[in-house]
Amino acid sequence: MADPRIIQALTSLFDKQRIVFWYDTRREFRGEFETLDLPDVEKIELANNEFGVKYRVLREQTEQKFLLYREGPEPAHLDNWLLDVQLASGRTFQTDQVALWLAELGLGPNDYALLEEHKAFFESAKRREALLKLLQPGDSQPQLQRKMLAVCAGCEPRLDVILETLLAELAQEGDARIKLVEHSSLKGYLWEQMKRAYGYDSQQPGLQDFVIELFKNSFLTGIDSSCASTLSAESLVFLRRWKDSRSHKASFEALSGRCAEILQIDEKLQALDYRQLADLDYFELIDCKILSELVHAVVARTITAADVERWVRQRRQSHWFENFEHVYLALEHAAQFMHLLDMTQLDMTSLADGVRKYAATWFRLDQRYRKFIYHLRESGQASLLGQLATRVENLYSTNYLTRLNNQWQQHVDVAQHWKVDSVPLQRDFAKRHVQSFLERKAKVCVLISDAFRYEVGEELQSLIRQEDKYEADLEPMLSMLPSYTQLGMAALLPNTCLELADGDSGDALVDGQSAQGSANRRKILAAAIPSSTVVLAKDVLAMGKEESRALVRDHDVVYVYHNLIDKTGDTRDTEERVFAAAQGTLEELIRVIKKLFNANASNLLLTADHGFIYQHHPLQESDFLSSEPEGEQILYRDRRFVLGKGLREGAGFKTFQPAQLGLDGTLEVQIPKSINRLRLKGSGSRFVHGGATLQEVVIPLLHINKKRQSDVGRVEVDFIGDGGKTITTGQLAVVLYQREAITEKRQPRRLRAGLYTLAGELISDQHELLFDFASDNPRERELPVRLLLSRKADAANNQQVELRLEEPVEGTSHYTKYKAVRYTIRRSFTSEFDF
Repeated sequence: MADPRIIQALTSLFDKQRIVFWYDTRREFRGEFETLDLPDVEKIELANNEFGVKYRVLREQTEQKFLLYREGPEPAHLDNWLLDVQLASGRTFQTDQVALWLAELGLGPNDYALLEEHKAFFESAKRREALLKLLQPGDSQPQLQRKMLAVCAGCEPRLDVILETLLAELAQEGDARIKLVEHSSLKGYLWEQMKRAYGYDSQQPGLQDFVIELFKNSFLTGIDSSCASTLSAESLVFLRRWKDSRSHKASFEALSGRCAEILQIDEKLQALDYRQLADLDYFELIDCKILSELVHAVVARTITAADVERWVRQRRQSHWFENFEHVYLALEHAAQFMHLLDMTQLDMTSLADGVRKYAATWFRLDQRYRKFIYHLRESGQASLLGQLATRVENLYSTNYLTRLNNQWQQHVDVAQHWKVDSVPLQRDFAKRHVQSFLERKAKVCVLISDAFRYEVGEELQSLIRQEDKYEADLEPMLSMLPSYTQLGMAALLPNTCLELADGDSGDALVDGQSAQGSANRRKILAAAIPSSTVVLAKDVLAMGKEESRALVRDHDVVYVYHNLIDKTGDTRDTEERVFAAAQGTLEELIRVIKKLFNANASNLLLTADHGFIYQHHPLQESDFLSSEPEGEQILYRDRRFVLGKGLREGAGFKTFQPAQLGLDGTLEVQIPKSINRLRLKGSGSRFVHGGATLQEVVIPLLHINKKRQSDVGRVEVDFIGDGGKTITTGQLAVVLYQREAITEKRQPRRLRAGLYTLAGELISDQHELLFDFASDNPRERELPVRLLLSRKADAANNQQVELRLEEPVEGTSHYTKYKAVRYTIRRSFTSEFDF
């Protein structure tokens, strides 16, 4: 049997031509020739019979395929009587190793020298096989070398992709791929291409040397546009593409870190104004520098909250934003908190005026403080944010929380009954809201979250409204006093008589029955509304579709109890995580709400048993009452209230008789004034409730519904100018405009901008853009973008190209076209020179 490689090579040649010459230069393949049997091919040995063979193949058998074999080397042209036939056929078959490779790959004799030069590459059958899959008819020798490089790197044959792959190996301190490039004698070709594409020219070219030069040039020209670059603009396009590549994120970060050390970027940043770095993100240290300066500026009050907000929005595009997101957001909330406090007048004329103003604006100070502390803790950057945290804590506790509730306390002190005009009282909840649904023959679900204070409820309203088809209305409700779980949960049930149990249990009774625990609440609810039930939120989330639908279908009223904030805050060891618990509560409640509506609920009310006060810093001695409660009987004592009989009045306490609080029974209630605490052994003191501060007693009542029609959309984005212009330089500057301000129902839009040929080839860098401007001023909703053209744009000179805005397809890595505008590239030959 003949060698399969010879059969394969000859078969490939006969697919392209009728006559093939085989010169057995070393006279070692006669046996192969004699045993060779190819379908439809006639074999002839050349041995002083050239004229007869010529006549036969050209005149007698013009359709027949011939293999013309000569033992020995090819004769000189002057001695070769079949030279004209050979030249006309175009192909000869040789049987040395390189020739076999040529035949195997379907390459011509012109490529012989190239394969011989890179012989080490072709010695591997796997590499030849991989190369064969990439080859296209008519590939030039540079294209062959590019594809050989791709095989060595194990990627597609594009220089930028090859370079990314080699840099990924460098980042992992490996060298197998680059050594294979060198072993295959492709090193010279690689650096020649790097010079042509990126302007990289070095006496000692290497990947490490290139990547240092790349980072150095990009950084220096980024902070000073007049700085001369040793690399071409294409190198910056590559760096931006590499930096923004998800698949090469780790390698970019590793090499960025190494180059930052080598180039001593930390020292260079010391001498720079952070405002020079707004558009740069090549090194993580840049974000560190910006954050450090912003923190100092916010503490010193030398930057406005609006400017901080703009910085955070701009740095969202930074490669490193995810690493520092909590720091940026902590900064933003701190700046907004201080700005809002400066703009707020904490005065009120009555209890009703105090609740109205708190529910309208003051609650946002608690909200900003909560979000600042949450992001502070999540950031893990206590040293960086330490001074700012101290500043915010002092302002919150002294200038806001204490001052507000000292004002509020004056009106609490003169109140003869615990009620506020025009503000619904918690104990009337079932009568006013639940009963109204039953009267209309409608079902209702009631979701009660323990310690879900008003400001958290307002954020939940916003989150619900951002969901498609969901609507939520919020109003304040006044909790019972004392503002603690047992009484608050009892008051939310249908009731005609509410009282505090006589004794030291602290229990609350509804119509004489304890409301402690789900089982008792289920009995109380069933007594008033037979077709009702009580369930825990965690159990609702665990239900299957049919079970949850049966829950809603089989009951007119469902009370769902959720407890994460109070459970976390009421324990001394976990109270400092209470704001993280608030964040978790928002996420869990959204899931519960969706679960209930998906189970065919049509109406949902969400409220709380009470609010809370939380101060993150350790309390001072002055935060505790110096006096102790006194009376005939001290039956129950908490950090913010006392239950007893014959309680003595004191300067630090406000005392209520049960009737003043709308309660039956005989237990009196005494509450420390303002935000003061009572000492309670073994208990935490930063998270408290039970008292009469606005944060404890103003609770949210959310009316939630789901519509049939979609009502959520994204803001529209336009080009300023209609395109149709020309591009005459190596970059394109455009301005994009967000048509309207974002709202809960008009949500932000993420887009990717890039310049493309009409055939769809990217010829610039790309920019990920977020349009989330909330300003009503149209000028403040403009976003300038500058695109750098790549070398591929040269091929599109004097042609139309397209500036595309593309939108990510949710849940995938794909993009779809959003809008596009056309330009014409008209660049003169002088634009090709880097001067």
